[in-house]
Amino acid sequence: MTRYARTPTEGGTAPRLLLIGTAIVFIVLFLLLPLLTVFSNALESGVPAALAAIGTPDALAAIRLTLLVAAITVPVNIVFGLAASWAVAKHDFRGKSLLTALIDLPFSVSPVVAGLAFVLIFGLQGWFGPWLRAHDIRIIFALPGILLATLFVSFPFVARELIPLMADQGRDEEEAAISLGASGLATFLRVTLPNIKWGLLYGVLLCNARIMGEFGAVSVVSGHIRGLTDTMPLHVEVLYNDYDFVGAFAVAALLALLAVVTLVFKSLLEWRYGDEIAATHRH
Repeated sequence: MTRYARTPTEGGTAPRLLLIGTAIVFIVLFLLLPLLTVFSNALESGVPAALAAIGTPDALAAIRLTLLVAAITVPVNIVFGLAASWAVAKHDFRGKSLLTALIDLPFSVSPVVAGLAFVLIFGLQGWFGPWLRAHDIRIIFALPGILLATLFVSFPFVARELIPLMADQGRDEEEAAISLGASGLATFLRVTLPNIKWGLLYGVLLCNARIMGEFGAVSVVSGHIRGLTDTMPLHVEVLYNDYDFVGAFAVAALLALLAVVTLVFKSLLEWRYGDEIAATHRH
């Protein structure tokens, strides 16, 4: 009698139920329950109170600053991510492994350490501090410092999403296009970009979510100036420390809602274009 070995997915019912149950319990305890707690506390005094807390001048300034930082840093990350992934996946050169390691650096460095590094470089007592002060240029405790810190913690997301995708696709299509007389830019726009558009969109969504939720690095370089350099996460901390729990949870709920919208948008794309996305990753 011939005996067939089971595949890992053909185990008994009990192990499957145990794994599924463990995953559900984890999601409920560590994801859904905290989110529900935030929204319930935000609405504890009613919707008008929550809207009033979001509508204060300081809260509106924090929202505008957060959106402005995202609007500036996301395009920069797109350009860097495309350039870095194109270089790593499509070309061979000295220092390629070093570039890959540097792309991963923000994953291993604490955001607080990154913020302190920018203070040591651009602060009043830093390397360029005297020169910046002499020319009346403010980096730390101003928008430029917040942008630098945010760029540092967020730039790997687009590149890390695209590098394996470009590497799996190989170089055959680009080499064929170039052999037929296409320029480098035309090859990228007409051959490479259509093949990576879904990976690029995923990377942008992850990058945007990271940017809006960044706290550590921005906290160090911002100076916590209300109405000027406080982003939404920093404003939540300020309100909470002032015992304004309704305001803190209202702004936190808005920030969580933005993250949920990002997740829903990603899920809708997977549902609507699932076959095309799967085909892109296969090739």
